[in-house]
This record gives sequence, C-alpha cells and structure tokens, in this order.
Amino acid sequence: MLRTDFVHVETPEPHRGRTKEMLKQHPELRGLIGKNPYSFLAIVGVVSLQVLVAFLLSGQSWWWVLGAAYFIGAFADHALFVLIHECAHKLIFKNRAANKIAGMIANIPLIFPSSVSFETYHLKHHSFQGVHELDGDLPNYWEAKLINHYFIGKVIWLLFYPLFQVFRLSRLREIAPFDRWVALNWLIQIVSMTAIAWFLGAQSFVYLVASFFFSVGLHPLGARWIQEHYLTQGEQETYSYYGVLNHVAFNVGFHNEHHDFPSVPWNRLPDIKKTAPGFYDHLSSHTSWTKLFLRFLFDQEISLFSRVVRKNRGKVSLTDESRPDAELSI
Repeated sequence: MLRTDFVHVETPEPHRGRTKEMLKQHPELRGLIGKNPYSFLAIVGVVSLQVLVAFLLSGQSWWWVLGAAYFIGAFADHALFVLIHECAHKLIFKNRAANKIAGMIANIPLIFPSSVSFETYHLKHHSFQGVHELDGDLPNYWEAKLINHYFIGKVIWLLFYPLFQVFRLSRLREIAPFDRWVALNWLIQIVSMTAIAWFLGAQSFVYLVASFFFSVGLHPLGARWIQEHYLTQGEQETYSYYGVLNHVAFNVGFHNEHHDFPSVPWNRLPDIKKTAPGFYDHLSSHTSWTKLFLRFLFDQEISLFSRVVRKNRGKVSLTDESRPDAELSI
C-alpha cells in the first residue's frame, strides 16, 4: 500500500512502559546504567584520524578526495555522530559541561555546528517520540509529500538529508534554539573550518564536506535513519540493527535497547538484550544496512510517510530535559 499520510495512533510513546516492565522482571539491568569516560579517547582518536586524512589529501586528485570520503571519512564521521549522541545523553562524564565540551570536540570535523543543538532536539525525541511538533526525527508533511514514493526523490532526500533536517526546526515548538553553548559551538566550528581551509587547502576541506554528507546520506550508513523508526515490518515503531557495522558505529544499531535504557552507554547496549532476551527476540530487526538502503530506494511501499505520529505526549513534563536519565531512577 502506498501511504499518503503518516500512521496516526492514540497511544503514548512505547518505551517508557517497556522500561518499567523490564526493570520489574530484570532489576539487574540497573547495573548497566553508568558512564564510559573511555569514549572521550575514541573522540580524540577519530577526530585526529579525520584531520590526518584531510592533511594527507592536501593537493591530491579529486578522485582520491571523493573516494577517501566515501570509504573512510563517512565511517569516521558517522562514528563521531554516535559519540556526540553519547555526549547528549551525558554518558561519558558525570559533569554536564564536560559532556558538552566533548561533544563540541567531536563536532570539529563535521563542518556544521550541531552537537549542542542535537542534544536539545534529541532528548525531546526520546521524551515525545512521534509527537510531530516536538520530535525533530519526524519528517515534515511537505517533506514526505515532496519526496513521495519514488527512487529519484529518495536519492535527493538522502543526498541532502542534513538540509531537510534544518527545515524541520521551524516546526518544532517549545524548544529554545539558541544559548551560549550554541554560540560557543558555532565559534569553535568557524575557527576550526577556517584554519583547515586556510592551512590545508581546498582538497582537505572538500574531503571533510563530502565525508559529512556521505556519513548521513547517500551511503549504506544512511540506512541507519530508516532503520531506527521507519515502518518496515508492520507498525512496529522502533527497530534495532544487529549487523557487523555496529563494530565501527559504537553499537548505535541497538536502537530498541537504547530507547528502553538511554542511560546505558554504547559498550553495554548488547548486554541489555542478553539480560532480557524475552523483550527483544520477538521484535523485528535488521541485519544489513546495505540491504535496507537498497530496499528503501527501490521499494515504493516504504516512504517518508512510513512513520507513526501521535498527539499523546504521555506524562512527561515539557521542561524535563533529563527525562531519559530520570526515567531510570524509578
């Protein structure tokens, strides 16, 4: 069936109830909650790798630049997005400011200042999954209608995915878009990108730009955005990916596990499923981002309308920015 609208439901987001039930049956899951400060070493390592590759590509052929961006830079940038995600959930350091600073360091090779804003919008996504005026992960109605069900529209959407995300910001309500942390994020990016372009040259800068767009768009890694919440098997809202690329993506594929326990760091996410397999074994999941990437492009029955939306906000306060962490203290 070719959808012409989102799937509208009356129920609240599904993960809060699952979390409470899982903790009743498996109280030992609380032992997985915590921080992983070693993730900061990964941030430093991957940022250094991207700067080194950009340096080595200075003055090289454009074919080398684009090839390196697709086969190296995309994976490195995708890993940095995942590490920024860890910072957003305060899963590296106990100190809130330290996590923000770590996120801004991870942001450096990613061209555009986004780590601080991502935290604000992403926590709303957890608290209000599917609520259209608060969940920035949902596409705009006009966005879904424009892209439609066809191959070329989906190619354009994946290629310019970051731009489509920017267009969603005006839809989101009750969210403060700017503060001093956002200003600092912008300042760091402007200084960093200016320095790279000035000292390393055009090829190095284009390598970083291409790496950024490949990492979130027209690349098998782009299937991650489809995997997480698009309705590919019935009306199940959230899907995990259990494929080999989790090894270079800091287990970001364990998405049901993450939504159920957002206070568990990336290295312990597989242990959630191992501890409570009865809550996950019956759920549909994905084993290949490449296969899903191709299916999304060519299967007209999967479109941007393949998402669940709701009006029911549940019992979460709009001002509760730490809801995912607070939820697990019950």
